[in-house]
Parts: sequence; C-alpha cells; structure tokens
Amino acid sequence: MKATFDTESLRAIVAGADLGSFARAAVQLGRSQSAISMQLKKLEQQAGTPLFTRQGRGLAPTEAGDALIAYARQIIALNDEAAAAVGATMRTAIVRLGLPQDFFDDVMPAALKAFAQAYPNVQVDIRVGDNHKLSDEVKTGRLDGAIAFFEEGANHEGELLCALPMRWLAHETYAPTKASESVDLVMFDHPCLFRKAALSVLDRSARRWRMAVTTPSLLYVWSALRSNLGIGVRTEHALPRDVVCLDERSGLPVLPSIELRLLRSNNASARSKALCEILQRESIRLIAPA
Repeated sequence: MKATFDTESLRAIVAGADLGSFARAAVQLGRSQSAISMQLKKLEQQAGTPLFTRQGRGLAPTEAGDALIAYARQIIALNDEAAAAVGATMRTAIVRLGLPQDFFDDVMPAALKAFAQAYPNVQVDIRVGDNHKLSDEVKTGRLDGAIAFFEEGANHEGELLCALPMRWLAHETYAPTKASESVDLVMFDHPCLFRKAALSVLDRSARRWRMAVTTPSLLYVWSALRSNLGIGVRTEHALPRDVVCLDERSGLPVLPSIELRLLRSNNASARSKALCEILQRESIRLIAPA
C-alpha cells in the first residue's frame, strides 16, 4: 500500500527546513513542538526511512529528507492552488513574507509581534530563499513582501533600506593563514552574492582558495566556522558571539558592501501593505548602521 502524506505534516517539514529549526517552525505554524515531532515521526514511518539526522543542536535533512521536502513544496503549492480554484476559504487571512536567514532572530520576530498587535487574526507565512527567488516570488504575487540582498549599485529594484559592509568571518580560535597559502572557504551554495563577492576579490588579488564547505543553511555555516573548517563571508549583523570579523592583519582583500532592499507585491492587500510597512520600520531600526 502506497503512503499518503498528510499536507499539514509536509508543511511542518518545509517550515522546519526553511527556518533551520523545528522549534521556530512550531512557532510559525502555531503548534507545539511535540505536535511537530509527532508529524515528523509519522512521515518517517510512512517513508520507511529517516528524513532528518541530528547535527549539533538541530536536525539536518537526509538525502531522503531533501527529496521529500522538494516534493512537499510542490504538493503544498498545488493544494493551495486547488483550494483557491474551487473557492475554498480558509479560517484566517494569510500574508506571505520572505527574508534571508540572517534576520530570523531579530527582524522577523519584531515584525511579527508588531503586526500581530494590529492584525491579530491574520496568519503570516514566512519563507526563506535565495535573493533572486524572493524577488521572483514577489513579482509573481507568491509573496506579498520580502527583504533581500542585492549587489551595491547594481540594481534599483525595490526600496533601499541600507548598505552593509561584507566581512570575512571566522571562529574566535581561527589562526589566519599566510598570504602564500590557500585559504579554505565556508560558503553558501551557488548562486550567492556573498560567495560571488568573496571569489571575485580573492581572484583579483591572486589569493589562492579552496571551497571547503558549501551549504544552504546559515546555521551550518556557523557550525563549520566553529569547527575551524575555513572562513566565511557575511555582514556583521547578528553574528554569534564566538564568530569574529577578520581585520586587515589577516591579509585578505577588502570586500564590497551589499544592499538590503524591501520588495513589495503590486497586488498587495491592505494587511499586506501594513506588514511591509512594519517590516521596513523594524529592518531599519534593527539592521541599519547607526
């Protein structure tokens, strides 16, 4: 007998993968952590194989988990499309927001708290994705609003919130390599603006490099840096306490700045516009350099 996966359980694993934490997924979905754990266990029983494996304090998808998450996204999208096509109504209105993982611990909860006070009965669907994907989803109306990174001066899309310097990052115990030695890198998967900038300045300075770790998860970047597997590139915003910026003594070339922009859907509802206004305000308050 073939397995029939529950849509709400699929939403749970997608949220957990996107947010990098099932605890955060539980908060977003309005469920208890135990309920999310039961849904994950049921999916693994149906799949007949582990979908996630313990990695540090969190869970990382297995190969089977990655495959199911990819199908889950399609199933959820088709389910919601079918519901809309037949005129099915939901209990609560939904607004959809996208943002990079960098802002899950401060901007996202601050914006959601302020929005919930003004619109207590509206559900907010949070999505994470590459910058070009967030931009495309806003343009097509799959997202009502998003904040996303853009190359400085290269794009006039959306509304500029601030420009942030990119920094070379490493664990506080990292021992810099000599200029004559190859530098090991911990980077996001391609495409990534931080990765592009890092490789560009290294190549221009004729500094040899090796890609030691690539990952789609910011949490895994921090884990790799803590293991001294290499150095990474991000902004100084919300760095873990044991991750530091490398200064000019590291011998690494200077990185450019990166822009953070607010993107809004042209067909946004009044509540979606309100969420974008709150997101803009909280982003500037919490991210923009003083």
